[in-house]
Amino acid sequence: MQPAAGNKLRIAQIAPLWTPIPPTTYGGIELLLALLCDGLVARGHDVTLFASGDCRTSAKLRSVIPANLSALMARGDALMHEYYLNAAMADALAAQDEFDVLHFHLSPTLLPLAAAARKPCIFTYHTSPHADDEWALRRYPQVPVATISRAQFAQTSVRLGREFPVIYNGVDFSAYAPSFEPGKYLAFLGRMSPQKNPLDAILIAKAAGLPIVLAGKPQNAEEEHYFAEKVQPHIDGERVRWIGPANHAQKTELLRHAASLVFPIAWDEPFGLVMIEAMACGCPVLAVHRGSVGEVVDEGVTGFTAATPDALAAHVPAVLALDRAKVRAHAESRFSHIKMVDDYLALYRR
Repeated sequence: MQPAAGNKLRIAQIAPLWTPIPPTTYGGIELLLALLCDGLVARGHDVTLFASGDCRTSAKLRSVIPANLSALMARGDALMHEYYLNAAMADALAAQDEFDVLHFHLSPTLLPLAAAARKPCIFTYHTSPHADDEWALRRYPQVPVATISRAQFAQTSVRLGREFPVIYNGVDFSAYAPSFEPGKYLAFLGRMSPQKNPLDAILIAKAAGLPIVLAGKPQNAEEEHYFAEKVQPHIDGERVRWIGPANHAQKTELLRHAASLVFPIAWDEPFGLVMIEAMACGCPVLAVHRGSVGEVVDEGVTGFTAATPDALAAHVPAVLALDRAKVRAHAESRFSHIKMVDDYLALYRR
């Protein structure tokens, strides 16, 4: 099959299968995939999405499994995710002659298989690389890899002596109704896990004398135990409220009326899409300066950072004084989904 005519590209997007596209609640990769597919189609490209059959997209949907893996596993119809991710990889490689480029958002464990492809492949890393990833990247340097922040691959790049392109995640700012009035509570949005650290978000709110609203849920047995032991005892329905998982409308309502999003991460998060979603709502960010936070939060413009969670409470008065319209406008200039699509298109053409 010949390459697509003119400037039109035939692009395969291979999804991780865990949740629907677009996501109903949690799912940062799925959200950006929805925006990427629709953005590419709007530009006239021929896009095929390899994903679960319950996805909604303007691209051509090629179903690998009938429903997302989270749903299949919850009802006992699937037990081990590897079979299904391998199937997504196999289906895309079997159809590779239909495309000019294949863009994988799968587990990096499958990167070696992309090295055997005849057509150009790109792997976007959505996770933090470790020793096994570096082995694969060193062994198969012919597979282009995109990263989602400089911090994500900073040490790996040094060890491998290789530069990796950075394409920041983006959101559709028009999908978030902002509020430019100061909020009266702090917000936490994310998994109820030690790494996301909702406990310190609560302690920051208490130190600042503000109520806090938590959204999100535990996603495995370890997180259930953490939530029950560390977080739940603080929830009183007044100063500390928990609303569970939030869909897009609930998320927007939570963030647009918050004084600030609290992002007290206890790990080196590769990106942190929720920070951008908050900014889109006019809500500034208070974040621990780890991982990509220094690349996402512009100090004194879209929020404030500190080295430790307990140092964030002191920044609450300053974050309340920020111009929320400028928070949104500045974030949109850096993290719109339009820019993300443009950057990926440039990478495909290279």
